[in-house]
Amino acid sequence: MTGRIEELAHEIVRLQQELDREIDRRRKALGWSLKARLVEFEQGIVAEHKRLRMGLTEFFARSSWRTIATAPVIYSLIVPFVIIDIWVSLYQAICFRAYGIARVRRSDHIAFDRGSLAYLNGIEALNCAYCSYGNGVVSYVREVAARTEQYWCPIKHALKVSGAHERYQAFLEYGDAEGYRARLDAFREALRNDKADPS
Repeated sequence: MTGRIEELAHEIVRLQQELDREIDRRRKALGWSLKARLVEFEQGIVAEHKRLRMGLTEFFARSSWRTIATAPVIYSLIVPFVIIDIWVSLYQAICFRAYGIARVRRSDHIAFDRGSLAYLNGIEALNCAYCSYGNGVVSYVREVAARTEQYWCPIKHALKVSGAHERYQAFLEYGDAEGYRARLDAFREALRNDKADPS
């Protein structure tokens, strides 16, 4: 990376840390904390959440016909999500092991923590679980794909890519043939240690 790009990358890391601190302050203001990946609420918060829970009768009465009519289509995506989840898990179990790439932990991407929110009724909790799984699978697949790209082609595109994965910024510049030949092995070696940047 050039000096300016490296400087900007460090600034992004600093800002992410600042954002994490701000999120932690907000958690404390809402009366909850994380201990060993488990959510703990301050005393009285859960009772207040239960008071705010909407019953199923009221929930369905407030739901639009569009919501009810499209629910089967939305939930039908569970089939491709499960298939891709299984297939990508098998893919990395075989290929990542063969190439010595550190495997992606599914549990870092798929979290079912919203079930402890007492203000959600059964349908809302099911919706949250579905979205947690769907978005978690997409995140998991994205990281597996990012590590695959780092192994085989750690080169930035000439065209602007919207929403590039976290590893992308460390990739070689488009057209840097010498860098590619000189650093490809370093990018691959970094994957053995689960690192995006070989430097």
